[in-house]
Amino acid sequence: QVQLAESGGGLVQPGGSLRLACAPSRRTLSTTVMAWFRQAPGKEREFVAYINWTGRNVAYAHSLEGRFTISADSAKNTVYLQMNTLKPEDTAVYYCAATAGYSRDVNQYRTWGQGTQVTVSS
Repeated sequence: QVQLAESGGGLVQPGGSLRLACAPSRRTLSTTVMAWFRQAPGKEREFVAYINWTGRNVAYAHSLEGRFTISADSAKNTVYLQMNTLKPEDTAVYYCAATAGYSRDVNQYRTWGQGTQVTVSS
């Protein structure tokens, strides 16, 4: 079972930026889809973005498109989430996940990282 390790979370002021990284413990199938989800306190886990390893297939939560950018570096076996113009409502634990097909549904993902905390506050 592949393990996913997130990094890059932290405390940032409103309007700031952060880049999260997700590194699988080993190379996954080229057909594996990598995704980011987030979960704020008291809320359900929600879809942020997904990408395949070629970077050709990408999707975002409609409310986040334009501020967040997902990318994949197959040579480094790492997926990134660049988050710009952060708002207090972006505060959440951000999770990396993997699945075999394209989906925005949290229930379709079986492999998860431990999560990394992002706090947006002045």
